[in-house]
Amino acid sequence: MKKILLVCCLAFLAVHINAQNPIYYLLIGTYTDGGTNDGIHIYRFNPNKGEATFVSKTSGVANPSWLCISKDGKYVYSVNENSGTTPGEASAFAFDKKKGALTFLNKQPTDGFAPCYISIDGTGKNVITANYAGGNVSVFKTGADGSLQPHVQLLVHDGYGVNVQRQEMPHPHEAVFSPDEKFVFTPDLGNDRLYQYKYNSTDEKNVLTESDSPYYTIDDGFGPRHIIFSPNGKTAYLINELSGQIIVYSYNNGKLNPVQTIASTTTGDKNDRGSAEIAITPNGKFLYTTNRGAANDISLYKVQTDGTLIENGHQVVNANPRSFMIDPTGRFLLVASQNANTIQIFVINKNFGLLQDTGTKITDVTKPVCLQMVPVD
Repeated sequence: MKKILLVCCLAFLAVHINAQNPIYYLLIGTYTDGGTNDGIHIYRFNPNKGEATFVSKTSGVANPSWLCISKDGKYVYSVNENSGTTPGEASAFAFDKKKGALTFLNKQPTDGFAPCYISIDGTGKNVITANYAGGNVSVFKTGADGSLQPHVQLLVHDGYGVNVQRQEMPHPHEAVFSPDEKFVFTPDLGNDRLYQYKYNSTDEKNVLTESDSPYYTIDDGFGPRHIIFSPNGKTAYLINELSGQIIVYSYNNGKLNPVQTIASTTTGDKNDRGSAEIAITPNGKFLYTTNRGAANDISLYKVQTDGTLIENGHQVVNANPRSFMIDPTGRFLLVASQNANTIQIFVINKNFGLLQDTGTKITDVTKPVCLQMVPVD
């Protein structure tokens, strides 16, 4: 009887631990133009220990630099960020969450060069790419099997900025859904605009339409790159690559109002700071940004009750921290350093938001760019 009781208690404990701290698959998007053809790498990430274990990788997928995952975790989509004279594409995969393996479904042209970002809505029916060198945004419908249909929309941006080297034409860098999925926001590094589109998931052709305010004008030479929303949906944060500034907006009913501008970095060329990524902890208490170029660091901020930021220090990381992510538990921050071919894992101090290097690194991935997680079945 005691043995049975002990087994039942252990089983309950195991279920409780797994419920509180699930294991995740870590999907890593890369550049393959460095001689490797591996593409997307998949690891099993344990947030109880901060450990990552290799599971699988794709082959023959060119430059899957950015990834997105359907809400149910069944499908993964990547850009194929081809450059030069090779048109960009978007690829679809079925994801086996028991094996941690991807199966290629199909790909479609984006009709824009160098697609650098891809996103999917909550219904799983619409996929959007931002085509950096094409100056446009593509909208795709998905099939019943998760495959991508030919794009139903191609929205073209116009204009340019004051930085003649980096802003010679429009450069859409992202396509992000608002928390309620009524809008899609697209920062354009090339023309210093933040575009806002009305979003209709059920329309077969006009998924994105011009909003009452088609775009917000950003200060000359800022180079808007990525935007995120706070967990409560009341604040938005825009990281600007060229100026190294964060713009904080209050957000309500599709309206953005700037309330603060604060530096992500002041290091290096004042016209090209190299700020790259921005993320906030699940509890909304701490915000982080990456800075490339001369800084090669992460900037730390405390989030105030009104959503504004107070700088909380800097953490040096490996060369060219292109992107990073905070795991869903909010315990760890993972940094993809493109030039160093590493992913560093830091512990987040739950009281102060400071970072401590665990000493654990993923080192067998070439040119890592994008990090995404999905729970293991």
